[in-house]
Amino acid sequence: MIERLQATDLRNLSKVRLQAAACNVIIGQNGSGKTSLLEAIFLLSRGKSFRHSQPKRYIQHHQPSTTVHALLSDGRTLAIQKQIDATTILRLNQTTVYNQSILTEQLPTLLIDPSSMDMLEQGSASRRQLLDWLVFHMKPGFHPQWVAYQRLLKQRNALLKQTNSLTSVQLAELKSWDQGIANNAALIHHYREQVFLAWQPYFEQSMTQLLPAYAEQISLSYNAGYDTTIPLDKQLQERLSQDLQLGYTRIGSHRADIHVHWRSESHNDDDIANKRASLKEQAANVLSRGEKKLLITALRLSQLPLLLHSKSTESLSEQSTIAESNITPVVLLDDITAELDDRAIKILLATLAQLPCQVFMTSLTADVLPIVQKYWSNYNTFHMKQGEITNFDSAN
Repeated sequence: MIERLQATDLRNLSKVRLQAAACNVIIGQNGSGKTSLLEAIFLLSRGKSFRHSQPKRYIQHHQPSTTVHALLSDGRTLAIQKQIDATTILRLNQTTVYNQSILTEQLPTLLIDPSSMDMLEQGSASRRQLLDWLVFHMKPGFHPQWVAYQRLLKQRNALLKQTNSLTSVQLAELKSWDQGIANNAALIHHYREQVFLAWQPYFEQSMTQLLPAYAEQISLSYNAGYDTTIPLDKQLQERLSQDLQLGYTRIGSHRADIHVHWRSESHNDDDIANKRASLKEQAANVLSRGEKKLLITALRLSQLPLLLHSKSTESLSEQSTIAESNITPVVLLDDITAELDDRAIKILLATLAQLPCQVFMTSLTADVLPIVQKYWSNYNTFHMKQGEITNFDSAN
């Protein structure tokens, strides 16, 4: 759990320090810097911002870099510095490390914010990342395979962009890469599929709480991004001419997706057995805006119990890292009162309060405090104004 947090030169946060509790509420007007504080924690955990990919867009104007430092309750320290040119310096316990995944393992962070509420309508990347966040923390073997796959894919795509026809040397090189891609993809799919199957019942339980009227009609399916019954390198070779024309690789683990289905049931009178038929379509085409928010909240919220309880899940216990350590996941809730109704907020906070996680939430007003006080005895409230943070009581 984060005990102390410091962020320097990140947007309008010149130098912010806070002493954190199990639950932390940051209250302030739009533009005050409260979302930037969540961004700082996310940056420390993931090595990137959830608001913009280029460091120069979130580093304070006229400053060369931004730095985020955290002291955890067990004495560990984590720090990241991002410079204008995207150069990154990472430190764990005052020692420089060279892989962001090391900090990510120490500080698993789950974000629920307004920008994620379009996940159902967006491309597959955000839904794939949702699954991969779980797989990363539950399957230590996943990340090395994913890194190797991405490296080979980058090389393959670079070659595809160079020309529409390949020499014999290039073809041999491509064949070697395809074999490596296929080997890594098979393991990536294995990890993803295992975690996806374990995630399903937790999602169903979360749906029963947040969208009980539709819990029976909404389901998830996992698509590997290619036909897993056929070796991927064989499929890549068969599609080579089309990939050369387009200049990129069209199938593989990088195209995996999580589909959210709406299942409407009907009785077919022409069916002698009068069996019930199930008609599927994308849930995004059926649900209202408010219902989509609850669905996406269920997707994210259902990940935490799985992550924390996986130690007792036989198929996952050998490789689970979170459940067998003293690592505390951090949940970032940005302006939830603007996105969710009172009932959903109560369910969300009640669920989080029962789990061994740390919560940072932002709100425009203090209206959320009575709910927080009901579920947390250990909480801090802060007021953010023009990039400066104070204890809420002293600010009012």
